[in-house]
Amino acid sequence: MTSVKQKSIAKWILISMSVLVVSLILWNTYAFFQRFKEEERIKMQIWAAAQAELLQTSDLDKDLGELPLKVLTNNSSTPMILVNVNGIITPGNMSEKVIKDPEMIQRKIREFARENEPLEISYKNEKLATLYYGNSDVLTKLKYYPIALILIILLFIAVILLFYRTSKISDQNRLWAGMAKETAHQIGTPLSSLVGWAEILKTQDTDPSIIVEIEKDITRLQTITDRFSKIGSVPVLTPLDIVEETKSAFDYLKERSSKLVSFEFIAPDHPIMVKINAQLFSWTIENLVKNAIDAMKGKGDLRLEIKNSGKHVNLLVTDTGKGIPKNLYKSIFSPGFTTKKRGWGLGLSLVQRIIEDYHEGKVKVLHSDIGKGTTMQITLKVIF
Repeated sequence: MTSVKQKSIAKWILISMSVLVVSLILWNTYAFFQRFKEEERIKMQIWAAAQAELLQTSDLDKDLGELPLKVLTNNSSTPMILVNVNGIITPGNMSEKVIKDPEMIQRKIREFARENEPLEISYKNEKLATLYYGNSDVLTKLKYYPIALILIILLFIAVILLFYRTSKISDQNRLWAGMAKETAHQIGTPLSSLVGWAEILKTQDTDPSIIVEIEKDITRLQTITDRFSKIGSVPVLTPLDIVEETKSAFDYLKERSSKLVSFEFIAPDHPIMVKINAQLFSWTIENLVKNAIDAMKGKGDLRLEIKNSGKHVNLLVTDTGKGIPKNLYKSIFSPGFTTKKRGWGLGLSLVQRIIEDYHEGKVKVLHSDIGKGTTMQITLKVIF
Protein backbone atom coordinates (compact mmCIF):
# COMPACT_ATOMS: atom_id res chain seq x y z
CA MET A 1 0.00 0.00 0.00
CA THR A 2 1.43 3.40 -1.03
CA SER A 3 2.13 6.18 1.45
CA VAL A 4 -0.41 8.47 -0.27
CA LYS A 5 -3.13 5.80 0.01
CA GLN A 6 -2.28 5.19 3.68
CA LYS A 7 -2.53 8.92 4.41
CA SER A 8 -5.89 9.07 2.59
CA ILE A 9 -7.28 6.14 4.62
CA ALA A 10 -5.98 7.64 7.87
CA LYS A 11 -7.58 10.97 6.99
CA TRP A 12 -10.98 9.40 6.36
CA ILE A 13 -10.76 7.32 9.54
CA LEU A 14 -10.01 10.50 11.49
CA ILE A 15 -12.92 12.32 9.84
CA SER A 16 -15.29 9.39 10.53
CA MET A 17 -14.24 9.24 14.19
CA SER A 18 -14.71 13.01 14.51
CA VAL A 19 -18.21 12.79 13.02
CA LEU A 20 -19.05 9.91 15.39
CA VAL A 21 -17.80 11.82 18.45
CA VAL A 22 -19.70 14.96 17.42
CA SER A 23 -22.87 12.94 16.81
CA LEU A 24 -22.63 11.35 20.28
CA ILE A 25 -22.06 14.72 21.94
CA LEU A 26 -25.03 16.27 20.12
CA TRP A 27 -27.26 13.31 20.93
CA ASN A 28 -26.34 13.36 24.63
CA THR A 29 -26.84 17.12 24.72
CA TYR A 30 -30.28 16.75 23.13
CA ALA A 31 -31.23 13.94 25.55
CA PHE A 32 -30.06 16.01 28.53
CA PHE A 33 -32.02 19.01 27.25
CA GLN A 34 -35.22 16.98 26.95
CA ARG A 35 -34.73 15.49 30.41
CA PHE A 36 -34.07 18.88 31.94
CA LYS A 37 -37.13 20.28 30.15
CA GLU A 38 -39.29 17.46 31.52
CA GLU A 39 -37.99 18.08 35.04
CA GLU A 40 -38.87 21.77 34.69
CA ARG A 41 -42.40 20.80 33.65
CA ILE A 42 -42.74 18.56 36.69
CA LYS A 43 -41.55 21.45 38.86
CA MET A 44 -44.15 23.74 37.28
CA GLN A 45 -46.87 21.11 37.76
CA ILE A 46 -45.99 21.02 41.48
CA TRP A 47 -46.06 24.81 41.52
CA ALA A 48 -49.48 24.79 39.81
CA ALA A 49 -50.79 22.31 42.39
CA ALA A 50 -49.45 24.50 45.20
CA GLN A 51 -51.08 27.52 43.60
CA ALA A 52 -54.42 25.71 43.43
CA GLU A 53 -54.10 24.77 47.10
CA LEU A 54 -53.24 28.34 48.06
CA LEU A 55 -56.18 29.74 46.13
CA GLN A 56 -58.50 27.58 48.29
CA THR A 57 -56.95 28.21 51.72
CA SER A 58 -58.68 31.59 52.07
CA ASP A 59 -61.97 29.79 52.15
CA LEU A 60 -60.88 26.74 54.17
CA ASP A 61 -58.00 27.03 56.61
CA LYS A 62 -55.25 29.64 56.60
CA ASP A 63 -52.71 27.19 58.12
CA LEU A 64 -52.94 24.95 55.10
CA GLY A 65 -51.29 27.65 52.98
CA GLU A 66 -47.85 27.48 54.61
CA LEU A 67 -46.50 24.51 52.61
CA PRO A 68 -47.92 25.66 49.26
CA LEU A 69 -46.54 29.12 49.93
CA LYS A 70 -43.06 27.66 50.50
CA VAL A 71 -43.30 25.77 47.20
CA LEU A 72 -44.39 28.92 45.40
CA THR A 73 -41.63 31.11 46.80
CA ASN A 74 -38.90 28.57 45.96
CA ASN A 75 -39.46 28.98 42.23
CA SER A 76 -37.41 32.00 41.23
CA SER A 77 -35.83 30.90 37.93
CA THR A 78 -38.66 29.98 35.58
CA PRO A 79 -40.49 32.94 33.95
CA MET A 80 -44.26 32.54 34.12
CA ILE A 81 -47.60 34.29 33.76
CA LEU A 82 -50.68 33.28 35.73
CA VAL A 83 -54.05 34.15 34.17
CA ASN A 84 -57.07 33.44 36.38
CA VAL A 85 -60.61 32.77 35.14
CA ASN A 86 -61.47 36.45 35.52
CA GLY A 87 -58.63 37.46 33.17
CA ILE A 88 -56.41 38.89 35.90
CA ILE A 89 -52.76 38.49 34.89
CA THR A 90 -50.03 37.87 37.44
CA PRO A 91 -46.50 37.70 35.93
CA GLY A 92 -43.55 36.25 37.81
CA ASN A 93 -39.74 36.01 37.49
CA MET A 94 -39.60 38.62 34.72
CA SER A 95 -38.12 42.09 34.41
CA GLU A 96 -40.01 45.19 35.53
CA LYS A 97 -39.99 46.43 31.93
CA VAL A 98 -42.00 43.41 30.76
CA ILE A 99 -44.32 43.41 33.79
CA LYS A 100 -45.33 47.06 33.23
CA ASP A 101 -45.99 46.66 29.50
CA PRO A 102 -49.35 44.96 28.68
CA GLU A 103 -48.37 44.39 25.04
CA MET A 104 -45.15 42.65 26.02
CA ILE A 105 -47.08 40.51 28.53
CA GLN A 106 -49.44 39.36 25.77
CA ARG A 107 -46.46 38.68 23.51
CA LYS A 108 -44.84 36.64 26.29
CA ILE A 109 -48.03 34.63 26.81
CA ARG A 110 -47.99 33.63 23.11
CA GLU A 111 -44.26 32.89 23.26
CA PHE A 112 -44.59 30.72 26.39
CA ALA A 113 -47.53 28.84 24.85
CA ARG A 114 -45.28 27.92 21.89
CA GLU A 115 -42.41 26.83 24.14
CA ASN A 116 -44.40 24.78 26.65
CA GLU A 117 -47.96 23.49 26.86
CA PRO A 118 -49.88 25.71 29.35
CA LEU A 119 -50.95 24.13 32.66
CA GLU A 120 -54.51 24.41 33.89
CA ILE A 121 -54.87 25.10 37.64
CA SER A 122 -58.05 23.55 38.99
CA TYR A 123 -59.48 22.46 42.31
CA LYS A 124 -62.10 19.72 42.52
CA ASN A 125 -62.68 19.89 38.75
CA GLU A 126 -63.16 23.64 38.90
CA LYS A 127 -60.80 25.63 36.69
CA LEU A 128 -59.18 28.45 38.64
CA ALA A 129 -56.44 29.74 36.31
CA THR A 130 -54.04 28.95 33.46
CA LEU A 131 -50.27 28.94 33.92
CA TYR A 132 -48.03 29.95 31.04
CA TYR A 133 -44.31 29.39 31.58
CA GLY A 134 -41.15 29.70 29.54
CA ASN A 135 -37.72 28.11 29.65
CA SER A 136 -35.38 29.06 32.47
CA ASP A 137 -32.05 30.78 31.71
CA VAL A 138 -30.17 27.51 32.20
CA LEU A 139 -32.46 25.66 29.78
CA THR A 140 -32.24 28.48 27.21
CA LYS A 141 -28.43 28.42 27.34
CA LEU A 142 -28.45 24.63 27.08
CA LYS A 143 -30.67 24.89 23.98
CA TYR A 144 -28.02 26.95 22.17
CA TYR A 145 -25.10 24.83 23.39
CA PRO A 146 -25.25 22.37 20.42
CA ILE A 147 -25.19 25.31 17.98
CA ALA A 148 -22.13 26.75 19.72
CA LEU A 149 -20.52 23.30 19.70
CA ILE A 150 -21.19 22.86 15.98
CA LEU A 151 -19.72 26.30 15.22
CA ILE A 152 -16.59 25.46 17.23
CA ILE A 153 -16.23 22.13 15.43
CA LEU A 154 -16.76 23.78 12.03
CA LEU A 155 -14.10 26.34 12.91
CA PHE A 156 -11.76 23.54 13.96
CA ILE A 157 -12.41 21.67 10.69
CA ALA A 158 -11.83 24.89 8.70
CA VAL A 159 -8.47 25.38 10.43
CA ILE A 160 -7.48 21.78 9.66
CA LEU A 161 -8.55 22.11 5.99
CA LEU A 162 -6.68 25.42 5.69
CA PHE A 163 -3.56 23.83 7.16
CA TYR A 164 -3.94 20.84 4.83
CA ARG A 165 -4.48 23.06 1.80
CA THR A 166 -1.53 25.30 2.71
CA SER A 167 0.67 22.26 3.21
CA LYS A 168 -0.46 20.82 -0.12
CA ILE A 169 0.21 24.12 -1.94
CA SER A 170 3.64 24.31 -0.30
CA ASP A 171 4.43 20.78 -1.49
CA GLN A 172 3.23 21.66 -5.00
CA ASN A 173 5.38 24.80 -5.04
CA ARG A 174 8.44 22.79 -4.03
CA LEU A 175 7.63 20.24 -6.72
CA TRP A 176 7.23 22.93 -9.41
CA ALA A 177 10.47 24.61 -8.29
CA GLY A 178 12.30 21.27 -8.41
CA MET A 179 10.91 20.46 -11.88
CA ALA A 180 11.84 23.94 -13.13
CA LYS A 181 15.41 23.66 -11.89
CA GLU A 182 15.72 20.15 -13.34
CA THR A 183 14.38 21.45 -16.69
CA ALA A 184 16.98 24.21 -16.67
CA HIS A 185 19.68 21.63 -15.94
CA GLN A 186 18.49 19.34 -18.73
CA ILE A 187 18.34 22.18 -21.28
CA GLY A 188 21.89 23.19 -20.37
CA THR A 189 23.55 20.16 -22.03
CA PRO A 190 22.08 20.45 -25.57
CA LEU A 191 22.37 24.23 -25.32
CA SER A 192 26.14 23.94 -24.82
CA SER A 193 26.30 21.74 -27.92
CA LEU A 194 24.30 24.30 -29.93
CA VAL A 195 26.77 27.02 -28.93
CA GLY A 196 29.61 24.78 -30.16
CA TRP A 197 27.87 24.03 -33.46
CA ALA A 198 27.23 27.74 -34.00
CA GLU A 199 30.97 28.40 -33.62
CA ILE A 200 31.73 25.63 -36.14
CA LEU A 201 29.25 27.13 -38.62
CA LYS A 202 31.11 30.44 -38.40
CA THR A 203 34.20 28.73 -39.74
CA GLN A 204 32.25 27.28 -42.64
CA ASP A 205 30.91 29.01 -45.71
CA THR A 206 27.53 29.74 -44.06
CA ASP A 207 25.22 32.69 -44.61
CA PRO A 208 26.01 35.12 -41.72
CA SER A 209 22.32 36.07 -41.37
CA ILE A 210 21.51 32.43 -40.55
CA ILE A 211 24.18 32.33 -37.87
CA VAL A 212 22.85 35.59 -36.40
CA GLU A 213 19.34 34.11 -36.11
CA ILE A 214 20.71 30.90 -34.60
CA GLU A 215 22.64 32.95 -32.02
CA LYS A 216 19.47 34.89 -31.19
CA ASP A 217 17.63 31.63 -30.50
CA ILE A 218 20.57 30.33 -28.45
CA THR A 219 20.47 33.54 -26.40
CA ARG A 220 16.74 33.04 -26.03
CA LEU A 221 17.22 29.49 -24.77
CA GLN A 222 19.87 30.72 -22.34
CA THR A 223 17.38 33.30 -21.06
CA ILE A 224 14.70 30.63 -20.63
CA THR A 225 17.17 28.39 -18.79
CA ASP A 226 18.07 31.29 -16.52
CA ARG A 227 14.38 31.94 -15.83
CA PHE A 228 13.67 28.36 -14.81
CA SER A 229 16.75 28.20 -12.63
CA LYS A 230 15.48 31.24 -10.69
CA ILE A 231 12.12 29.67 -9.78
CA GLY A 232 12.00 29.06 -6.04
CA SER A 233 14.86 31.47 -5.38
CA VAL A 234 14.84 35.15 -4.48
CA PRO A 235 15.91 36.98 -7.67
CA VAL A 236 18.48 39.77 -7.71
CA LEU A 237 17.02 43.15 -8.73
CA THR A 238 19.20 45.72 -10.46
CA PRO A 239 18.44 49.28 -11.66
CA LEU A 240 17.60 49.07 -15.37
CA ASP A 241 15.87 51.20 -17.98
CA ILE A 242 12.32 49.83 -18.10
CA VAL A 243 11.77 51.31 -21.56
CA GLU A 244 14.75 49.52 -23.08
CA GLU A 245 14.05 46.21 -21.34
CA THR A 246 10.38 46.26 -22.36
CA LYS A 247 11.14 47.21 -25.97
CA SER A 248 13.75 44.43 -26.25
CA ALA A 249 11.27 41.75 -25.10
CA PHE A 250 8.46 43.27 -27.18
CA ASP A 251 10.53 43.40 -30.39
CA TYR A 252 11.67 39.79 -29.98
CA LEU A 253 8.05 38.60 -29.78
CA LYS A 254 7.02 40.88 -32.63
CA GLU A 255 9.50 39.26 -35.02
CA ARG A 256 8.30 35.76 -34.16
CA SER A 257 4.53 36.35 -34.11
CA SER A 258 1.86 36.20 -36.77
CA LYS A 259 1.96 38.91 -39.41
CA LEU A 260 -1.79 39.30 -38.92
CA VAL A 261 -1.12 40.99 -35.59
CA SER A 262 -0.40 44.72 -35.73
CA PHE A 263 2.15 45.65 -33.02
CA GLU A 264 2.49 49.16 -31.58
CA PHE A 265 4.98 50.32 -28.93
CA ILE A 266 4.52 53.71 -27.25
CA ALA A 267 7.02 54.94 -24.65
CA PRO A 268 8.78 58.12 -23.44
CA ASP A 269 11.99 59.04 -25.26
CA HIS A 270 14.00 59.08 -22.02
CA PRO A 271 15.13 56.29 -19.68
CA ILE A 272 12.95 55.31 -16.70
CA MET A 273 15.00 53.51 -14.07
CA VAL A 274 13.33 50.69 -12.16
CA LYS A 275 14.75 47.90 -10.01
CA ILE A 276 13.96 44.68 -11.88
CA ASN A 277 15.31 41.27 -12.75
CA ALA A 278 15.77 41.36 -16.52
CA GLN A 279 15.08 37.66 -17.16
CA LEU A 280 11.93 37.49 -15.04
CA PHE A 281 10.64 40.84 -16.29
CA SER A 282 11.00 39.78 -19.95
CA TRP A 283 9.12 36.59 -19.01
CA THR A 284 6.29 38.77 -17.70
CA ILE A 285 6.09 40.79 -20.94
CA GLU A 286 6.18 37.57 -22.94
CA ASN A 287 3.26 36.05 -21.01
CA LEU A 288 1.12 39.18 -21.31
CA VAL A 289 1.80 39.57 -25.03
CA LYS A 290 1.16 35.88 -25.76
CA ASN A 291 -2.07 35.97 -23.77
CA ALA A 292 -3.16 39.02 -25.76
CA ILE A 293 -2.38 37.28 -29.07
CA ASP A 294 -4.30 34.16 -27.95
CA ALA A 295 -7.28 36.34 -26.96
CA MET A 296 -7.30 37.79 -30.50
CA LYS A 297 -6.88 34.29 -32.02
CA GLY A 298 -3.73 35.45 -33.81
CA LYS A 299 -5.34 38.43 -35.56
CA GLY A 300 -5.83 41.99 -34.35
CA ASP A 301 -4.13 45.07 -32.88
CA LEU A 302 -1.77 44.87 -29.93
CA ARG A 303 -0.39 47.96 -28.20
CA LEU A 304 2.16 48.21 -25.39
CA GLU A 305 2.34 51.64 -23.78
CA ILE A 306 4.63 52.91 -21.01
CA LYS A 307 3.42 55.84 -18.92
CA ASN A 308 5.52 57.61 -16.30
CA SER A 309 3.41 58.98 -13.44
CA GLY A 310 6.15 60.34 -11.20
CA LYS A 311 6.82 57.83 -8.43
CA HIS A 312 5.44 54.94 -10.49
CA VAL A 313 5.56 53.71 -14.06
CA ASN A 314 2.61 51.94 -15.70
CA LEU A 315 2.90 49.40 -18.50
CA LEU A 316 -0.35 48.93 -20.43
CA VAL A 317 -0.85 45.93 -22.73
CA THR A 318 -3.99 46.43 -24.85
CA ASP A 319 -5.49 43.94 -27.31
CA THR A 320 -8.60 43.74 -29.47
CA GLY A 321 -9.54 40.25 -28.31
CA LYS A 322 -12.66 38.67 -26.86
CA GLY A 323 -12.46 40.47 -23.51
CA ILE A 324 -12.80 39.26 -19.92
CA PRO A 325 -16.04 39.25 -17.87
CA LYS A 326 -15.79 41.56 -14.86
CA ASN A 327 -16.44 38.72 -12.40
CA LEU A 328 -13.25 36.97 -13.64
CA TYR A 329 -10.86 39.93 -13.21
CA LYS A 330 -9.26 38.32 -10.14
CA SER A 331 -9.81 34.67 -11.05
CA ILE A 332 -7.57 34.85 -14.14
CA PHE A 333 -4.53 35.18 -11.85
CA SER A 334 -5.32 31.95 -9.98
CA PRO A 335 -3.00 29.01 -10.75
CA GLY A 336 -4.66 26.57 -13.15
CA PHE A 337 -7.38 29.00 -14.29
CA THR A 338 -7.71 29.06 -18.08
CA THR A 339 -10.44 29.63 -20.67
CA LYS A 340 -8.43 27.86 -23.39
CA LYS A 341 -8.88 24.22 -24.39
CA ARG A 342 -5.14 23.72 -24.11
CA GLY A 343 -2.86 25.21 -21.51
CA TRP A 344 -1.96 24.91 -17.85
CA GLY A 345 -3.31 28.27 -16.75
CA LEU A 346 0.03 29.32 -15.22
CA GLY A 347 0.95 32.34 -17.39
CA LEU A 348 -0.89 35.09 -15.53
CA SER A 349 -0.24 33.40 -12.20
CA LEU A 350 3.49 33.66 -12.92
CA VAL A 351 3.06 37.29 -13.99
CA GLN A 352 1.37 38.13 -10.69
CA ARG A 353 4.01 36.32 -8.64
CA ILE A 354 6.93 37.92 -10.50
CA ILE A 355 5.50 41.44 -10.34
CA GLU A 356 3.91 41.45 -6.87
CA ASP A 357 6.06 39.02 -4.88
CA TYR A 358 9.48 39.71 -6.39
CA HIS A 359 9.21 43.29 -7.70
CA GLU A 360 6.74 44.69 -5.13
CA GLY A 361 4.54 46.01 -7.93
CA LYS A 362 0.94 45.52 -8.98
CA VAL A 363 -0.71 43.80 -11.93
CA LYS A 364 -4.42 43.98 -12.73
CA VAL A 365 -7.05 44.11 -15.44
CA LEU A 366 -7.40 47.85 -15.99
CA HIS A 367 -10.54 47.48 -18.09
CA SER A 368 -12.10 45.03 -20.53
CA ASP A 369 -15.05 45.03 -22.92
CA ILE A 370 -16.55 41.78 -24.14
CA GLY A 371 -15.89 41.43 -27.87
CA LYS A 372 -13.74 44.59 -27.97
CA GLY A 373 -10.58 43.90 -26.00
CA THR A 374 -8.69 44.10 -22.73
CA THR A 375 -6.05 46.32 -21.15
CA MET A 376 -3.70 44.79 -18.58
CA GLN A 377 -1.69 47.12 -16.34
CA ILE A 378 1.61 46.61 -14.52
CA THR A 379 2.68 49.23 -11.97
CA LEU A 380 6.27 49.45 -10.69
CA LYS A 381 8.17 51.93 -8.49
CA VAL A 382 10.53 54.34 -10.19
CA ILE A 383 13.97 54.96 -8.65
CA PHE A 384 15.59 58.39 -8.80
